[in-house]
Amino acid sequence: MAAIVEDRQLQVAAEREAAKPVSALPTKLELERGGTGGAVVNRGTEEEGSYCLIKNVRHLSNRGFTKLPERYVLPDPDRPGDVLGRVKLPVVDLARLRDPAHRASELETLDAACRQSGFFQVVNHGVTRELIDGLLDVARRFFELPLARRARYMSPDVRAPVRYGTSFNQAKDAVLFWRDFLKLGCQPLHAVVALWPDEPADLREVAARYAMANHQLFMELMEAALEALGIPCRHSQSLLGELEAGYSQIMLNCYPACPQPELTLGLPPHSDYCLLTLLLQDQVQGLQIMHLGHWLTVHAVPGSIIVNVGDHLEIYSNGLYKSKLHRVRVNSTQARISAASFHSVPVERVIGPAAELVDEGNPRRYKDTDYATFLNFLASAEGKHKTFLQSRKLAG
Repeated sequence: MAAIVEDRQLQVAAEREAAKPVSALPTKLELERGGTGGAVVNRGTEEEGSYCLIKNVRHLSNRGFTKLPERYVLPDPDRPGDVLGRVKLPVVDLARLRDPAHRASELETLDAACRQSGFFQVVNHGVTRELIDGLLDVARRFFELPLARRARYMSPDVRAPVRYGTSFNQAKDAVLFWRDFLKLGCQPLHAVVALWPDEPADLREVAARYAMANHQLFMELMEAALEALGIPCRHSQSLLGELEAGYSQIMLNCYPACPQPELTLGLPPHSDYCLLTLLLQDQVQGLQIMHLGHWLTVHAVPGSIIVNVGDHLEIYSNGLYKSKLHRVRVNSTQARISAASFHSVPVERVIGPAAELVDEGNPRRYKDTDYATFLNFLASAEGKHKTFLQSRKLAG
């Protein structure tokens, strides 16, 4: 029978289904759509329809639930707790970095940020406000599409170049997180754009323009980081040449308003497997970083791009630069949209500590690694609390 399940029935069904495994994906039969307003119309059973909903926190939020389904409730020690304050990230001014008269002092600012907090924000970066606002807007409109049209891009394969999903690592998460995402692979850009969603109609064009500007900014920041680390020009230019065609992806994130935000998180504590992550976010705060044993909310300069050191750069710098734990907190009143881009070496490339940063006084601290090793880890582990990076550290 084709029917839209009433709100109370949906909540009961979703809570019942939340206790069940989430390793499978909705079938085409379950995702057929009818009527208006983006509701899922179930051509199979009511339980199958509720299963679709548990895979999508946006829909749960829109239905006005007042109680968080049990599958999203974190154990007491993992809950977000009280907000103890905000942190202002160091500011790297690209205009000064590009000015020979100020480059040295700006490199010192970048170097200190990477060594200490692992985070900084970039201003005067050259990515236009129109493009930033355009990407966040098209992301918001994608997550407002009916579930059936978003779900065409669902995949259990973490290697898929385009993937719509929920939580952090939904096939492995013991508790689901209050987040939906759309992953867009960006290399080679000319080949992958045709695989991206064709709705909203301007998504491909806007995201492709941003991907190009974003990659250019990443290259400029990596060149500066290598200079700050003291990597000789001939070696840094070789690595930068590889990065021109390196790994790159954009992750569009939606953190809907949550009925009980004190019981869950948008993303658990984690670090990023890449060289650098570049983050755009709307006006709704939520990003938190671990600082001196406390979780602090990031306060960003309007229009800035937040940058953080990833696991690859900590490994390459032999521990000089820090890939710090961070998480996302949600709230009860406003949805939050962000766009994180991850950049690193080509997926087949093995990366380890730079030879220039290893000597008798600074022994090698990390094993070599590659992207395949990480993906295998991600597919087989819960993947929280930075366990992958810890697995690459050498004893001693």
